[in-house]
Amino acid sequence: QVHLVESGGGLVQAGGSLRLSCAASGRTFSGYAMGWFRQAVGKEREFLTAISGNGRATNYADSVKGRFTISRDNAKNTVYLQMTSLKPEDAAVYYCAARRSLGAGYVSISQYDYWGQGTQVTVSS
Repeated sequence: QVHLVESGGGLVQAGGSLRLSCAASGRTFSGYAMGWFRQAVGKEREFLTAISGNGRATNYADSVKGRFTISRDNAKNTVYLQMTSLKPEDAAVYYCAARRSLGAGYVSISQYDYWGQGTQVTVSS
């Protein structure tokens, strides 16, 4: 099993920045592709971005491309989501997820094996 814990959520003004972190258990972190998703009130869970096990390949949804950046530090078993130019429509619960695969091409929630409990991001206008 892989245990994931998100942190870094909170309240930010529109146009501001926020960095989320996801800490994973275990020492095989580099063997897992990692993804970020979000779910806003009244909407389905939405794919945002994914990163390969070695961190060299990334994949972004159009809604966040150019504003959000995913990265990872395998020595710390942590994946990050750097968010800039935040908009009120970015408000949601943000989740990280892990899959025992190396690639960054997994975009569906059913393709991931482990999930964190989420962290709330609120954007004020």
